[in-house]
Amino acid sequence: MPRSFGEPLTRLRAVRIQDNGDPLVDPCGLSPRIHFAQKHPKFEDMPRTPSVRRRVAEMLAQAAESLPDGVDLQIIEGFRPLAQQRFMYESLRQEFAARHPEWGRATLNRMTNLMSAPPDDPCPPPHTTGGAADLCLIHVPSDEPLDMTSPLAWDETSAPTQVPGLSPEAQANRRLLIDTLEAAGLTNYAGEWWHWSYGDSGWALRVNAPYAFYDRLPE
Repeated sequence: MPRSFGEPLTRLRAVRIQDNGDPLVDPCGLSPRIHFAQKHPKFEDMPRTPSVRRRVAEMLAQAAESLPDGVDLQIIEGFRPLAQQRFMYESLRQEFAARHPEWGRATLNRMTNLMSAPPDDPCPPPHTTGGAADLCLIHVPSDEPLDMTSPLAWDETSAPTQVPGLSPEAQANRRLLIDTLEAAGLTNYAGEWWHWSYGDSGWALRVNAPYAFYDRLPE
């Protein structure tokens, strides 16, 4: 697995930030075709919110309205308070440590950082800025998620957006998600097919913007 998917912390830390004060809003109120995953097996018992910065919410509404009939956009998580980011980061680190006792400290840190932004790094974790959202596509009216991972499990093995070995159906569904969200102006972190953002440091790095629009928000 690549070390940083083109977004090492050293480069992210170099991105200037000029927060424009864009408020948090619930994008579900902007389109009936945006749904919040009230329960999700990957985030059981963890508080989550669909809220994102207003411009991001507008982009999500645009994307949702452009999807083909029978397919809607689902938000798994939007804004994440720093305390929650810290809890999730440490939980993942402990999970990896238990599953891979052969990893040294450097490898453990590197692999954890691939899947979760370190909470206390100078670069704001994407979800703490309100500029990032974890997204999926669902069938309506069943609310069942489209296949995005088969024959792989939904974990770190299938997380990279361009991971090899996916079924034709999963590849087609990822392509639909990518094309729809990119057309609306959002960008993807290549290490996680579900992670999309605008205005944060990752977005600025991907599009070579002079600065990011969103800094971490207070808890």
